[in-house]
Amino acid sequence: MIRNPIPWPNGARCAVAITFDMDADSLIHIARPDDSHDRVYPISMGRYGPTVAIPRILDTYKRMGIKQSFFIPGWCLENYPDAVEAILEGGHEIGHHGWIHEDPIATKGAAQAEAFAKAMDAHRRICGMAPRGYRAPVYNVTQQVLDLLVENKFRYDSSLMADDIPYQMTTPQGSLYEMPVHWGTDDWPPFAHYDEIGYLMPVKGPSEGLAAFWEEFEAAYEAGGFFMLIVHPFLTGRLARWRLVERWIEKTMAERDVWFARLEDIADHLDGLKATGTYAPRVEKLPYFDGPQR
Repeated sequence: MIRNPIPWPNGARCAVAITFDMDADSLIHIARPDDSHDRVYPISMGRYGPTVAIPRILDTYKRMGIKQSFFIPGWCLENYPDAVEAILEGGHEIGHHGWIHEDPIATKGAAQAEAFAKAMDAHRRICGMAPRGYRAPVYNVTQQVLDLLVENKFRYDSSLMADDIPYQMTTPQGSLYEMPVHWGTDDWPPFAHYDEIGYLMPVKGPSEGLAAFWEEFEAAYEAGGFFMLIVHPFLTGRLARWRLVERWIEKTMAERDVWFARLEDIADHLDGLKATGTYAPRVEKLPYFDGPQR
């Protein structure tokens, strides 16, 4: 049960977002900066995302007439402009995902502010606009990052896990929406096998690896909630996995009453509901703590 379900457009029972983090080979460069340039295998694995998987994913979205959200590090915007152009031409959203996938917990103070601003500049130059949404690399949002989001007039974050449905966060600096994630709908646990950056997951077959996602959807649909996948082109954009996702989208669109939406569209929808007094999202006040808890 969801205590405060959001009324979705046209009476839809569930909002659905299949979001992609297009990290490409930024992951190896941030993890192994001294010799990443000579690690050809992980570079090739990352490049599969923007060069092979993204065109495949965009073809599916175009054929089905849906628009979705992508999160891309600034370094990837600069190095894969063709993929970025194709995403934007398809009417999809591109959100902030750090500069080169730096972990905000490990990159604090002036270094974090510099990386954040560098990515903002890349968005403005390459995408022609400032991003409206943010997803932290490895979900590691800090209070500094939240303050940067409010300062730069972001509409939403999509890194935290305090609810099943979108909610509102308030800080002393301002407020923004949270489009909540969780590991149960992330493709990293079932598919990431990447020793060079410290992950050696036992790779599951496509059906087994994706099965948990569909169980999560059924619960969200039954409760009238929100279902979001957090996936990576070089993982779930592979042939066998994406074929199953594509079939699921087709079946869901044909048989269920859902709203496939970009996350920025969901933020706009919440704004409209609040303006008319139709709905008030749950509010989380941050920071949670002022200092270490001993």
